[in-house]
Amino acid sequence: MAFVYILACGDGTFYTGAAADWKARLEEHRSGKGAKYTRGRQPLSVVFLRETAGWPEALKEEARLKKLTKKQKEKLIAEFQAETAALTETVGV
Repeated sequence: MAFVYILACGDGTFYTGAAADWKARLEEHRSGKGAKYTRGRQPLSVVFLRETAGWPEALKEEARLKKLTKKQKEKLIAEFQAETAALTETVGV
């Protein structure tokens, strides 16, 4: 199991990555020990998260997402957040 994620950076840009443990990876980014790109672009927030079957699939999905335009990423993020909100309402969280 692995994850693909998109972070919204404080400067309005997005960072796309893959991780086996996305929570630990997020903490690495926030502490400045993650990717060089995210250093100095705080605060960071997870705006998209998808579980994949394994590491090879996560890397393929990461590569695909990195090729999207900012507008395409914004649409993907909006769809993800709408799905998440609908699920939260259904579950009652």
